[in-house]
Amino acid sequence: MAAINDLVAQINDETLRERIQSELERMNKQKKFGLVFEEHLPESVKLYDVPVKKGSIVMKKMGGKEVYKVLAVQDGVAECAERKSQEKITFNESELVVIAEFGTPIYPYLKPIDSICNAPDCDLWHTLIEADNYHALQLLEYLYAGKVDCIYIDPPYNTGARDWKYNNDYVDGADEYRHSKWLSFMQRRLALAKKLLNPKDSVLIVTIDEKEYLHLGCLLEQMFPEARVQMVSCCIMPGGVSRLSEFSRCDEYIYFVKFGESAPSSLVLGEEWLNGVKSTSKASVHWEGLLRTGTNNMRADRPNLFYPVLVSEDGKKFLGAGEPLRLQDDRQSFEAPEGAIAIWPIHRDGTEGCWRIGRETLLQLYDNHVVRLGGFTDRGMAIKYLKKGEYAKVQNGQYKIRGIREDNSYDLDDSDYKPRFVPATQWVISSHDASRHGSGLLLKIFPDKRFSFPKSLYATHDAIRFFVANKPDALILDFFAGSGTTLNAVNLLNKEDGGHRRCIMVTNNEVSADEAKALTAKGIQPGDEEWEKLGIARYVTWPRTVCSIEGHDVNGAPLKGNYISDQEFPMADGFKANAIFFKLGFLNKNSVALGRQFRELLPVLWMKAGAIGKCPELDTDVLPNWLILPENKMAVLIDDNEYRAFKEEMNMINSIETLYIITDFEREYAIMADELGIPNTFQLYRDYLDNFRINHSR
Repeated sequence: MAAINDLVAQINDETLRERIQSELERMNKQKKFGLVFEEHLPESVKLYDVPVKKGSIVMKKMGGKEVYKVLAVQDGVAECAERKSQEKITFNESELVVIAEFGTPIYPYLKPIDSICNAPDCDLWHTLIEADNYHALQLLEYLYAGKVDCIYIDPPYNTGARDWKYNNDYVDGADEYRHSKWLSFMQRRLALAKKLLNPKDSVLIVTIDEKEYLHLGCLLEQMFPEARVQMVSCCIMPGGVSRLSEFSRCDEYIYFVKFGESAPSSLVLGEEWLNGVKSTSKASVHWEGLLRTGTNNMRADRPNLFYPVLVSEDGKKFLGAGEPLRLQDDRQSFEAPEGAIAIWPIHRDGTEGCWRIGRETLLQLYDNHVVRLGGFTDRGMAIKYLKKGEYAKVQNGQYKIRGIREDNSYDLDDSDYKPRFVPATQWVISSHDASRHGSGLLLKIFPDKRFSFPKSLYATHDAIRFFVANKPDALILDFFAGSGTTLNAVNLLNKEDGGHRRCIMVTNNEVSADEAKALTAKGIQPGDEEWEKLGIARYVTWPRTVCSIEGHDVNGAPLKGNYISDQEFPMADGFKANAIFFKLGFLNKNSVALGRQFRELLPVLWMKAGAIGKCPELDTDVLPNWLILPENKMAVLIDDNEYRAFKEEMNMINSIETLYIITDFEREYAIMADELGIPNTFQLYRDYLDNFRINHSR
């Protein structure tokens, strides 16, 4: 409807325009079912680094929504044609900025801006990308399709305040298409995110408040029918935030979209997580009775589980187990070996029952020291064993082994054991208070308030860790990075358990509405250095990343306080981690094909190879014949005429996991790739160009 209304507005005949508008309004009132929203005109992003030239599609840097095509540029003056009316108009070149509309082909690269290395002996590097997240997601699809373990996003909540833009304009509460614009905005990004997630085992986590949670839930169900979607309520402001004529708001919602085998892990959690559902007071080893109870517990129900367990006459030693008796055989006909007593599965009322597990399994468990003999009873003996979950606690050290008992079972010490569980869907956790552990934490880093409504570090940390606690090498993505809470949380997770998880963050570099107004009054425009340095990526996200890793505030003073954790982590200690800051740029397709922009593409190749080690740089204008980079586990054959010499060098190195071969010839590429036998091999520049050509066609 939004696009149709734009077209109707261009009708010059007032009577016809009003009649068509009236019919459209009538049609729009008809009842619709399911999630229905407008497919708005594609978004666009301003490219301040791209020069204005003939044929460019441009907008004014400040004010106006009109789109123009540049007809000519001469002496700093651009002659343009307004795209809808074709009216010609001239501008000073400095007033214009090139735009990329979604749907047009783009060929991205990563321009290094800064880096922080606080772990020179570690090959783990996190990444911050300054970009519109739609185009960044297109690049990430090329790099990591199907490889991401967890996506955590905190998108704009569409409150009606000036908190997000659509087509370079703030969307306010009076916009009748506010909800459909937000859904269009989210749908495009979630469609790309879906291609990044590992379909066999991954999770998408989305936070939202009451303004859009219903629409978001329907959108997630519609876009991800193969996934399991669950919503959690998280208290983020215990005191509540007053709302005029409404209940005060104290919580927000977290959607967990689980793919494949993804499921929350049982974790050691504090009493706050219980919500009266269960108690963690039970902290002892549970030996399960071997006699089956409940349903299907009779001999006739499970004939193969009716067999004699053999114990010594003094009841202190396990001597084996006999074969199952046929259903028609009397157990009294079984003769135990000399010195042994046969124990049968007999219920209290004297009826014949069955054991929980088969004979072979019982013997294996005995060999593993997890079958325990009890005392004699009038029905035989109480025999117990450790089920799979309890045995796992022995194997992973949660239960300590003090020794072996006379009956060959483990003597276990459970005094240090802490139960693990998956919590309920109401999270009322003091550390999730966004005021204390979101805004309060940022004030330790920045002396001024640079970012509104940051997430509690621990709310993000907890949401993520339920799904990556057992994935120490997880790849985690946040493409609405905001103040950078997600990377801070990933570093904390790694410090807690020694993990090697990698985080990629994406954020734009917009300034706040108030800052934009003040800068404009001074004659400063977007793209100017003074404007860009106050954008969120450079003024908030990256400084927080550096400060949290190095353990100091923006003035260099040590951070005060400790991280809330089972262990004591002073914030001033920082993290043993490395991170690099890129800005997304756009390349000329023809220059890429001709091999003129290899230097610009090298960071992209590094990321595709896993972002292992410090990002390589070329310090010469002359390209070498090849690059072999063992510290990055990657290599590039630049001149295919030098293949034989390159192959000899490669034969002496066994650490290369990713190989790029630059050649125009498909057959030669296939031969070289086969001979070298590197697991991940790609043909440049065809692989890169084809990917983004396909993205455009989609």
